[in-house]
Amino acid sequence: MPAIVGPVQINSVGGGSLKFGDAFYISPKAAGKTHGGSGAFNTGNFINANNGLSATNTIDPDANDQQIVANE
Repeated sequence: MPAIVGPVQINSVGGGSLKFGDAFYISPKAAGKTHGGSGAFNTGNFINANNGLSATNTIDPDANDQQIVANE
């Protein structure tokens, strides 16, 4: 079944996958971890983030979050 895609605005490209329309199976080829505080990764044209005291917990007790073995 075809999909109807409306207006799209792409400001920057930094990797990942971009798919318009129907998709049966999308599989990641890389994995990463980033820590960011409150309002750190807001995207858009006009951002107004009012944050008070913000702290980010970066403790990660598990060794593997997402396995990418045999996914090539």
